[in-house]
Amino acid sequence: MNLKPLQDRVLIKRLETEQTTASGIIIPDSAQEKPMKGEVVAAGPGKDNAPMTVKAGDVVLFAKYAGNELKIDADEFIIMREDEILAIVE
Repeated sequence: MNLKPLQDRVLIKRLETEQTTASGIIIPDSAQEKPMKGEVVAAGPGKDNAPMTVKAGDVVLFAKYAGNELKIDADEFIIMREDEILAIVE
């Protein structure tokens, strides 16, 4: 399926979190929080003649409850407005 966000929306795939702590303790799935870091899969063209700051392939940080979650086939994504992204990881 090909999905193209509109206006200033961005499609993000969450990146996996660490399964163990620094001391080697394994964290069970039920105790893990959803990661707030993801990779931009697709970005819209922008809104009101303002070009997008992020592009496909960028790794970004976002707020815990930002955007809307959606499932396409077996993959889970988040679609959010560009202004909900907190930072680009370089």
